[in-house]
Amino acid sequence: MRIEKKQIVSQIGSILVDASFLYMIAYKGLKVKDFEQLRIQLEKAGAFCHVFKNTYIRKAAELNNLSELAKVKLTGDTALVGGKGDCSAIAKIISEFIKKFNVVGIKCGYLEGSVLQAADVDAISKLPAKEILYAQLLGVLQAPARNLVSVLNAKLASPVYVLSAFKDKKAESAS
Repeated sequence: MRIEKKQIVSQIGSILVDASFLYMIAYKGLKVKDFEQLRIQLEKAGAFCHVFKNTYIRKAAELNNLSELAKVKLTGDTALVGGKGDCSAIAKIISEFIKKFNVVGIKCGYLEGSVLQAADVDAISKLPAKEILYAQLLGVLQAPARNLVSVLNAKLASPVYVLSAFKDKKAESAS
């Protein structure tokens, strides 16, 4: 392999290793200005979008011990989208872009050592943001304690209600 190619593969390898998630998308037939619009949206969300040769991506994955990613057979034009942070927000941007431009499509994804199919990436795009998921999990974890407090409070309050009703009844009969 020539020195230039080794340098490119090394750069791709560092991108693959540093990213917490990766999506491979097909962009054939997309106009340059539209592709630039996608890149700007991704950059605002904290992601990157690079176009590399499929063989370079595969070789970089092999050299960096990303065996599952190295097994993926990529064909055609491939744009590598990735970043750190909320993978569902980036998947939403890609899904919205696909709806707007029918020529773009998801090939696959790579998350936590596993290769994702296009349907998996689409499912990720439908998830709420990470902060909302944390809030929902916190609500689920707090629910048993909240319910226990409500039941205990009801048990403690019931004798008070009985005594209050008895006092009201006595007051009515005394009148």
